[in-house]
Amino acid sequence: MSDRTGIFAGPDPFVIAQQWLADATKTEVNDPNAIALSTVDAGGLPNVRMVLLKDIEADAFVFYTNYQSRKGQELAQSGKAAFVLHWKSLARQIRVRGTVTKEDGKIADNYYKSRSLQSKIGAWASQQSQPLASRGTLMADVAKLTVQKGADPERPPFWGGFRLVPSEIEFWSDGPFRLHDRFRWSREIVSENWTVTRLSP
Repeated sequence: MSDRTGIFAGPDPFVIAQQWLADATKTEVNDPNAIALSTVDAGGLPNVRMVLLKDIEADAFVFYTNYQSRKGQELAQSGKAAFVLHWKSLARQIRVRGTVTKEDGKIADNYYKSRSLQSKIGAWASQQSQPLASRGTLMADVAKLTVQKGADPERPPFWGGFRLVPSEIEFWSDGPFRLHDRFRWSREIVSENWTVTRLSP
């Protein structure tokens, strides 16, 4: 579109998203890659929580979690998700909707290996979303697993990634007098070209 210039310019929404995230890493105080991830349960009731986005690939967004957690089960059940990245320091946000598939192969292994030992053990110790008797119980499990798993634990079979392939990406930037700039990239199926539409604030 003729007026899609400046921070909105470019033929590839993933490249734009990568650039916005790079901008945010210079200005956002904490976790510039934090996303509010939304899923739905079997009854259609939504859940939302903060998760760290770990990669923006050429055609997808990737994050990691415990597959047995509530979000992991809901993602597997519905195969769909949405999230928003919001940066107060930049007064920008990105909204994404699409389908999800598991990333539980070599890419997930490599990411797990890049984590600190404490985070690796934490992935083993946490029965995410399940009731917990006390923090002492959790820390006892961490201590036990630290001895059992050693200095280089393998990735837990119940922990890995999800890759979200979007059908819709919206870029939003704050404007004066609440006259914001919004551009929505949309497509019915992944093989189609994107349609870009300017939206009213």
